[in-house]
Amino acid sequence: MSDNPRYTRRFAFEVGRRCVRSSIKDIARELHLDWHTVKHLEKEYMREQLQRAGNPIPRVIGIDEVSIAKGQTYRITVSDLKRKRPIWFGGKDRSETSMDEFYTWLGPKRREMIRLAVMDMWQPFFDSTRKHAPQVAILYDKFHVLRHLSGALDEVRRSEYARLESKRTRRFIKGQRYNLLSHWANLAYRSRTALKLLFNANRRLNT
Repeated sequence: MSDNPRYTRRFAFEVGRRCVRSSIKDIARELHLDWHTVKHLEKEYMREQLQRAGNPIPRVIGIDEVSIAKGQTYRITVSDLKRKRPIWFGGKDRSETSMDEFYTWLGPKRREMIRLAVMDMWQPFFDSTRKHAPQVAILYDKFHVLRHLSGALDEVRRSEYARLESKRTRRFIKGQRYNLLSHWANLAYRSRTALKLLFNANRRLNT
């Protein structure tokens, strides 16, 4: 029997499986059920899946945050990257204290089993991981590394343009922002030629 006495356990699981691929609203309309009933049955299905999966013992975790309430509120999500499934969702925000809640929930024995944590460059995630699992290697995701690198390169470009006084020397830098921040393979022949000329003329940007 399901948690809801009006429906069998088999029916509850069928509703839950359908909710994996469709919205609650669509399933409620299809089966002529109340939205809240479908939501309740979906939760029952998810609880069963979590119980079958057992307690996670992750070796590689991914840490990220999701925004709710139009981006004003955050929750932390942690995934087991080897098994490709989420294992924890919580916290009140994306602070170190909220991140600590995950490691407390995981417990000292399972924390020691983690070997790698993939995260963005958010300091509270780093600090909490170092505090609770000092053996873990930390890998910053590529997107954030490239964003910082692109920002640094653009800052050098602006400073070099301001440092040079004559139009003759500035002409190598002017209009090169897109070329500097683009992947080399995506540039046309003319853009590559312009970049080579810029790097030959400006040692700082070349570096």
